Amino acid sequence: MTHIQANIDTYPNLFRIDYNLNKLVQKIEVLNFVNPINIEQEKRNFFASKYNVNPNFKYRKLDFNAHKLQQELFSQDIDSIKDEETRAFYREVIYDYSGLVQCVETVGQKEKFYFNSLKSFGTPTEKDVDNARFILHFEDEEYNQEMIPVFNANEAADYFETFTKQYDFQFNIKLSNKISAAAMVLNNKQTLVLKKNHRFSTNQLKVLANHEIGVHLVTTFNSLNQPLKIFHNGFPKNVETQEGLAVFSEYMSGCLTLYRLKELSYRVLATDSLRRGFNFCDTFDLLHNQYKLNREEAYNITLRAHRGGGFTKDHLYLTGLKKVYNLYQKEISLDNLLAGKVTLENESIIQNWKQQGLAEKNRYKNFAFDSNENTNSKLDFILQNLK
Repeated sequence: MTHIQANIDTYPNLFRIDYNLNKLVQKIEVLNFVNPINIEQEKRNFFASKYNVNPNFKYRKLDFNAHKLQQELFSQDIDSIKDEETRAFYREVIYDYSGLVQCVETVGQKEKFYFNSLKSFGTPTEKDVDNARFILHFEDEEYNQEMIPVFNANEAADYFETFTKQYDFQFNIKLSNKISAAAMVLNNKQTLVLKKNHRFSTNQLKVLANHEIGVHLVTTFNSLNQPLKIFHNGFPKNVETQEGLAVFSEYMSGCLTLYRLKELSYRVLATDSLRRGFNFCDTFDLLHNQYKLNREEAYNITLRAHRGGGFTKDHLYLTGLKKVYNLYQKEISLDNLLAGKVTLENESIIQNWKQQGLAEKNRYKNFAFDSNENTNSKLDFILQNLK
């Protein structure tokens, strides 16, 4: 009898519920639905209108029955899980996934979507906004050769394939015009999607390799090695920890720049502008005219915040980075956090599951975490002084 089979026999209710949830949540990859399908067209219109007409974004149609999915989520017999901590955890999982279904279901429905996004991703606090402004006070660094965007998407794909040779996992690379970032990972499809018409700089290639492959794909493939599917589908509210690790991986590999930290800070301000009732034009105006960000970047950051009707996820990169950096400073191991799409807050349950034989050791590691290659003392000063 295999080790996993023995576990299933010992914890049949837990594995049954975990398996059911896995079948139910395959369809709710929020990023699949929240990215508009007419980004480029609306960008041309917006620039042609001299930034005066809010874009009219269109979105993918839902390909599942959201109401039925909700009913099936809540019909799970959570009380049959014997272990108290695990039972409470899975109850939280169901509420969290239910919230994500509501996000997906209301994409494009302005306030409705925004309030669902708040429930799932929160909004920046005053402290977060202060941290962002603190970072933006620093003088820009000299523009060096590594920052010049010279590589096309195919060259970027070659770079990422070479970077991945240190791992034995296989993933797909796909080019698309329908994403708002330069690159993103689709967890369920083990696919790295690159923006088709984007030009990448040497620095950005390093950043994306350490961020998307070193963390997002490492946690995806570690999660597939775990007996419980929840590692793959994601612990409740895992974005902050996952993005924090991913940006920390940029820091450790020596490619995090002040420019990048400022980009994350602008995202916080853009997310905060939603709370203040700003429309697309207002947020763009804040970034482009008040903060003097060039129009391409201002548009992209505004789009990230306003897609779907107000998507608040972007404020979590900076808070996540600070939390992971603090752990590193205290010399606390980050291994458990790479076990899958997990959270700092639920690390104790991973420990307990390991003892019960319900969680495996990581198959893959993040090589950047082995030694600190950051040589920029200004970044350390900033990260130490974030509140």
